[in-house]
Amino acid sequence: MATVAAIGTVVLAAGCSSSSSSSSSSANTSSSGGSSASAANFTTCDSAAACGGMSALVAEAKKEGHLNVITLPSNWANYGAIMAGFTKTYGIKITDANPEGSSQDELNAVKQLKGQSSAPDVVDVGGSFAVTGAQDGYWAPYQVSTWSDIPAAAKEATGQYYADYGGYVAIGYDPSKVKVAPTSFKSLLTGSYKNQVAIDGNPTQTGSAFAAVYAAALANGGSLADIAPGVTYFKDLKAAGNFVPVEGTPATVQSGQTPILIWWDYLLNSEVKPVVKNLKIVIPSDGVYAGYYYQAISATAPDPAAARLWEEYLYSTEGQNLFLAGSTRPITLSAMVAAGTVNKTAYDALPSVPGSSSTLQLPTSAQQTTAGNVVAQQWPSVSG
Repeated sequence: MATVAAIGTVVLAAGCSSSSSSSSSSANTSSSGGSSASAANFTTCDSAAACGGMSALVAEAKKEGHLNVITLPSNWANYGAIMAGFTKTYGIKITDANPEGSSQDELNAVKQLKGQSSAPDVVDVGGSFAVTGAQDGYWAPYQVSTWSDIPAAAKEATGQYYADYGGYVAIGYDPSKVKVAPTSFKSLLTGSYKNQVAIDGNPTQTGSAFAAVYAAALANGGSLADIAPGVTYFKDLKAAGNFVPVEGTPATVQSGQTPILIWWDYLLNSEVKPVVKNLKIVIPSDGVYAGYYYQAISATAPDPAAARLWEEYLYSTEGQNLFLAGSTRPITLSAMVAAGTVNKTAYDALPSVPGSSSTLQLPTSAQQTTAGNVVAQQWPSVSG
């Protein structure tokens, strides 16, 4: 998966509900209004009502019988259970292409496979890629039934893309190999962590690595408008002998090659902890940075009804709680907490956030673009 960022101020955790409506609408609930099923154009309908109602949408999706997703690892954000739940509910087979790919791979597939039955129906991409896809005309506007429960800053107004789940940049470490617990970016730089610290790839290509640079910037005098101190930090971390310039993975943590990995908190929990049983996860006290991934429907989806039904499922209470069960923070979390529909056990298990607030300021699309350019220009000073 690649670059992830929100488009403004987003309600990330409980505290203030983003709307007065409940997110308890189900993907199985019929919707009134809109055109009749016989008149619905499932390639362009932009809501369940416009598709002829949920019953008509479900019927057409079942008739298509297939859904193409892309770059969804089964252990990423609980997508394995989510895909299984969708298929169990509707009997629609899912093909997941290139599970270990990136957001750029998703955009490439939408463009290159256009008109083919194997083309992606839907994507799950980072914020900058969602914006790029919209600019290139790749997305079909669609507003899910729980649209009002998605904060305005986390969705494109017409429904071209909208946040689905998010998390925080965190430090994961194996306490059997790391004797002094790191608590901050500063501690990683100044402590005795020779050849121990990694991120999960090149931040010019991988969103979670990019997010690590953003978090480091916040910890070192930077801001959402100034990511350069984050690049400088990793350059200094390398000079100190602590940064290992390889792609950090669960395997590199397990083997001890990189016993400290800076990654999303939910991926450390779902991907690293199963192989490093005593893994510790801490959100750095000096660099609290959160981000989201985004859903979008391809304007040329070969299975347009199934694509829209998939989004309805993801944003139903069931779908959002499944994201939560994967240790992520689903975008309608505040509304579900307010409505009493949240999985409280999964919610209470989320890592604590230093100085957390229910409302966080996250990069605008302009800041995201600027940051991307800075990292592209300056990262060779770290990796070179």
